[in-house]
Amino acid sequence: MPVFFQSRAGRQCLSVMALGVTLWIIGATLELDNRLVAFVGAFESYGADKLALALGIGGAMSFVYSVLRIMDLRREMELRAVTQTKADWTATHDHLTKLPNRYAFERKMLPRRTKTDDEGEQWERNVTIFSIDLDGFKKVNDLVGHNGGDALLIEVAKRICAIGNADCVYRFGGDEFVVVALGLSSRHEERFARLLIQAVTRPIHINGFAVEVGASVGYDRWLQDEEPLESAAHRADLAMYEAKSTGPNHHLIFEASMQDKVVKRASLESKLRAAIRNKAIRPFYQPLINLKSGNVCGFEALARWTDDDGVNIPPPVFIGIAEETGMITELFEDLLTQACNDALAWDEDVTLSFNVSPVQMEDKLLASRIFKVLAANGVPPHRLEIEITENALIQDPAVAALILDELHEAGVQIALDDFGTGYSSLAQLARYRFDKIKIDKRFVATCREDERQEKIVRAMLGLGDSLKIQTTAEGIEEHSQLVHLIQLGCDIGQGYLFGKAMPADETRSYLLNRTKALAGN
Repeated sequence: MPVFFQSRAGRQCLSVMALGVTLWIIGATLELDNRLVAFVGAFESYGADKLALALGIGGAMSFVYSVLRIMDLRREMELRAVTQTKADWTATHDHLTKLPNRYAFERKMLPRRTKTDDEGEQWERNVTIFSIDLDGFKKVNDLVGHNGGDALLIEVAKRICAIGNADCVYRFGGDEFVVVALGLSSRHEERFARLLIQAVTRPIHINGFAVEVGASVGYDRWLQDEEPLESAAHRADLAMYEAKSTGPNHHLIFEASMQDKVVKRASLESKLRAAIRNKAIRPFYQPLINLKSGNVCGFEALARWTDDDGVNIPPPVFIGIAEETGMITELFEDLLTQACNDALAWDEDVTLSFNVSPVQMEDKLLASRIFKVLAANGVPPHRLEIEITENALIQDPAVAALILDELHEAGVQIALDDFGTGYSSLAQLARYRFDKIKIDKRFVATCREDERQEKIVRAMLGLGDSLKIQTTAEGIEEHSQLVHLIQLGCDIGQGYLFGKAMPADETRSYLLNRTKALAGN
């Protein structure tokens, strides 16, 4: 049976035809045609013949009108189909690069073919998903503007399409692309990943600038009979982020440990939210010693977290998660509030040193948040010392300068932490005003054995002295290191030799014991 007659319209057509045939048979059986002729003849004087003619013409015109309307309806349906096709294309393609998007990827239908190579591997049916993320794209936007960034994305899309089939390349959004590669054997997948990186990282000329971006690639094979295509894309994405964490222009194939890492991180993130809500993360305090007098001149607050299972979570781990998830501001304010409250038990000349993460230095309200906490706890600004790393200053220098100026005007001291390990250390000293520089413990640990390291430490101390900036040496663990640093003229010392980080209730007794020890000497 034709497809038309299986549709609703076809069934209606058959019904009408059947009704018409039935009526004709009834009319022929009852000789209605003869009766109609007799009726028209009998009432011809009353215009019955003209009425019959009008009804016939009206029926014919109705049929013609119906045909015209059907033709219009068909044209409207064709137009609607074209519009629907355009709308579907728009919904499934990226407007900038014209590549299929994530929605198109979810609707992707792939052939299932099998062919055995010389090694006995069924490689033709292999489907490998490659996830590509650009490295350093934000810097390109800063250099050539967003229009330049768009031009770069278009060129990158063309280069990727030149390697993979155009209908198998997708842009998932931002600077992330996905390639579906068919028929790659295991030994060719890695080569394909390297080829993608080489294609993306070649210089691109935009507005007179030769700009370059890196690329991180992760990939994995689709288990066709066991899972949807999106599952393989998710694994490729995990491999890509793992490759990205090792540095630009790396590629990795997915491994089960990557999924375990994500699950563990998700669990830790959930625990961190609960810990912040329940104020389970506490500040511990490591003493800062004035090397000229031996007195305690301050404490550095260090975040410590022991979860419900009794496991100590390292600060770089949970602080990194807090930065990525946006919880860092809440964590910062909570820890600073606790630390300010603890500092009220110390002598007035003992300062509180507190670290600020690079992410927070992009927050224009950071200074206001700090002032609010100080005022709420009754701690004068001059008793607070904010420590920032050099890397925190390069994210948004203008905002960083604004924040530091606000803090300085209020009397808060600023220390440049891990001096010498970041970017353009001298440039930071020239651009911003600091009250203290902290020499990283890596220099302190080797300065006595390594002549070059000692010269660097001497230079740092001499620089601080010439700029009238106090210097703090971190990581002092041996008496010989202490003696050497005192001889070199270092102002403040910090390290296990003086004491490890301790809870707030132990700081008071530490100060008392330190005072007694100095008095006894």
